[in-house]
Amino acid sequence: MANTFELTLLLPDRVLLSVQATKVGGDAVNGSFVVLPRHIDFVTVLIPGILSVQKDTAEQIYLAIDQGILVKRGASVWISVLQAIQGDNLEQLDQTVEQEFRQLDERQKQTRTALIQLEANFMRGMTNFGKAYRDV
Repeated sequence: MANTFELTLLLPDRVLLSVQATKVGGDAVNGSFVVLPRHIDFVTVLIPGILSVQKDTAEQIYLAIDQGILVKRGASVWISVLQAIQGDNLEQLDQTVEQEFRQLDERQKQTRTALIQLEANFMRGMTNFGKAYRDV
């Protein structure tokens, strides 16, 4: 269709979204943008924020994204980002992002605790090695 384009959102490990769309908007390093079906071909660097996608069914999709890149070529738009969370409305997306951040924060705390334990065990081992070396 001349009034739509194929939008594909890629994550490092999978395709998160592949839909026929009539519009996508978001924020790039040089400001806000909106891509429509007959937009000129271009490439832009995305900054963390919200992408708004209007599907050909007039349904709206919202995506919280990390940094990435958008490529518009012909009737295709490819978006590649490090992380993205999809929601059907902004309220749901806000709740999902908040929950993801809480889980991420908890994993970071667990990682820090494990690193502290590893460092402590390493230092104890080095101390014991030093004592054993002096006793020889």
